[in-house]
Amino acid sequence: MKLLEKLAVKLSLTKAEITLVSALLSFLVLGGILKNIRSIEKADTLVKKVETARYREVEVDSLISLASADQASVKEDVLQGIASEKGTSGAPKRAPQHSSEKKVFNGTISFNKATLVQLQKIPGVGPVMAERLMTFRTSKGGKVHDFKELLEVKGVGEKKLEFLKKYFTLE
Repeated sequence: MKLLEKLAVKLSLTKAEITLVSALLSFLVLGGILKNIRSIEKADTLVKKVETARYREVEVDSLISLASADQASVKEDVLQGIASEKGTSGAPKRAPQHSSEKKVFNGTISFNKATLVQLQKIPGVGPVMAERLMTFRTSKGGKVHDFKELLEVKGVGEKKLEFLKKYFTLE
């Protein structure tokens, strides 16, 4: 006996009823498979939409404008540095930054070659202190040979000097 005939005898069903139940089960399984395939296609479509949205023209334009703003800021700093070295005020003045907006300075600069703008980027050195340091350097003939000389600057004590040594070189 075939499998369907054995099943029909055990379940007390006719051969036609077994065929109908088998067809319905087949359609149920096929429907589940198709639903799964469609959900995978939907997910793939959504992923493509998200990737496309990530690089929309508006966002790219905003990134370009941010980069150009940074470039303009650097250009402005250079112009201010040149103007302060020459003693002119022809460069446009920048609005004072709030301490929360100030970028953290991690490198070292040569104190004998530093501009006013570069000095102000050092944490704890504002416009007044930077001006005092520039005036002091000028009074020393444009060159400081020892860090201890900086103690002559108003507002620079032992503690401040130790802090500044981390950021200055005397080349």
